[in-house]
Amino acid sequence: MCGIIGMVARSPVNQAIYDGLTVLQHRGQDAAGIITCEGGRLHLRKNNGLVRDVFHTRHMLRLYGNMGIGHVRYPTAGCESSAEAQPFYVNSPYGISLAHNGNLTNSDKLKQELFQDDLRQINTDSDSEILLNVLAHELQQQGKLKMKVDDVFSAVAGVHKRCQGAYAAVAMITGYGVVAFRDPFGIRPLVFGKQESPQGTNYMMASESVALDGLGYELVRDVAPGEAVFITLDGQLHTRQCAENPLVKPCIFEYVYLARPDSIIDDVSVYKARLRMGEKLADKIRRVRPDHDIDVVIPIPDTSRTSALQLANNLGLKYREGFIKNRYIGRTFIMPGQQQRKKSVRQKLNAIDLEFNGKNVLLVDDSIVRGTTSSQIIEMAREAGAKKVYFASAAPPVRFPNVYGIDMPNSDELIAHGRTDEEVCREIGADWLLFQDLEDLIEAVRKGRPDIDGFDDSVFTGNYITGDIDENYLNILQSSRSDAAKDERRNNDDEVIDMYNSA
Repeated sequence: MCGIIGMVARSPVNQAIYDGLTVLQHRGQDAAGIITCEGGRLHLRKNNGLVRDVFHTRHMLRLYGNMGIGHVRYPTAGCESSAEAQPFYVNSPYGISLAHNGNLTNSDKLKQELFQDDLRQINTDSDSEILLNVLAHELQQQGKLKMKVDDVFSAVAGVHKRCQGAYAAVAMITGYGVVAFRDPFGIRPLVFGKQESPQGTNYMMASESVALDGLGYELVRDVAPGEAVFITLDGQLHTRQCAENPLVKPCIFEYVYLARPDSIIDDVSVYKARLRMGEKLADKIRRVRPDHDIDVVIPIPDTSRTSALQLANNLGLKYREGFIKNRYIGRTFIMPGQQQRKKSVRQKLNAIDLEFNGKNVLLVDDSIVRGTTSSQIIEMAREAGAKKVYFASAAPPVRFPNVYGIDMPNSDELIAHGRTDEEVCREIGADWLLFQDLEDLIEAVRKGRPDIDGFDDSVFTGNYITGDIDENYLNILQSSRSDAAKDERRNNDDEVIDMYNSA
């Protein structure tokens, strides 16, 4: 997952994009970038690090212009060097820059086509650069010195025909405007909003509605699957469906973990969806553990709080905050490397002994992925004096890799892969373990939205909605995205830096 923003306004956008990216920082903590346009001139700043570390006053002062796009990166495919930070840029045609959230599943085929047929060179391992070049080629095929609005939509239609997988993107066309588009399944989220100013209407596109809220923008709606939204430099809004058979099938893990609870995704409140997840979990405890002896419900902060509170209320149990979080430690799920994740759990959380001592505790988390966090937190609860430690997951067991932009690459790194629930329970050290049923999760998210055609639930089921994923693809993905492979690339990057510094 990554966070993207696009803006066309009647005044400079540098500070607004910066502020929006800080709101989306939970979607990526590896790198950040902003590119703005002033007339025919582009101004770019990007690097590895958090938003606050990448952009200093001297950088912000140079980001001139009333139009721009921004990105926060969470690495999946490719390496983790600053060369892979977004936005990316190509100069032909017109000068196009792009920021992308998701993952293309046919990137190798596209890369070959771009080189052999389109005569375009890809300089990184990022599929976002591939997406940019496909868009650029489709625009170039229009063969016009001056671009029209219809040309943008024709180009996006060409992207949909060639690209497979998940992509929510914002692209800035120098001197023309910003276009936002979403894959025909709508796997990754994308919204747009507006703000009235004395000079006219300002427009903003973003991965989540909270970015709009934080800047005082009114949410207009989601960008529909397959749709393109084009804002011209003079502030005119144009929209068109560019895919032949679009379906609304968003990633259900957005509602479980990735998105902020105060976001609205595909017209579903993430907060309300998580409340319903807690209700469903409470119902399941009544069914399978009617004689439970739970004394207190404690969430594992932050994502599970909403579900845990609703579960406790539904069962008439005490709800307590038993862990204090160090907010200066990032989200352990998206940290590179198993050793770093293990180290960070103890640094991130500290138990309040009096909430555990002598009690039977039910810990509630949004999901269990690698099991690293879960097992260490259960151990912390026991060290704090808990008599028994039970564990409930607001999501079903994560048993399969994600191929659409979430770093769940290696089946062997997923604790539930190839294991029964009882075996997972033993592995993490709980007295008993409860997973949400998939049907209940879907009902919790889908309630009140019958127009949602389905969900990408591949991490739970192994069913990939794009229909192009086979065992060979997963094996290749595993070899390139496992922790061991990432460590090797990281070491190679360090060697190159050392050679450069010693030269």
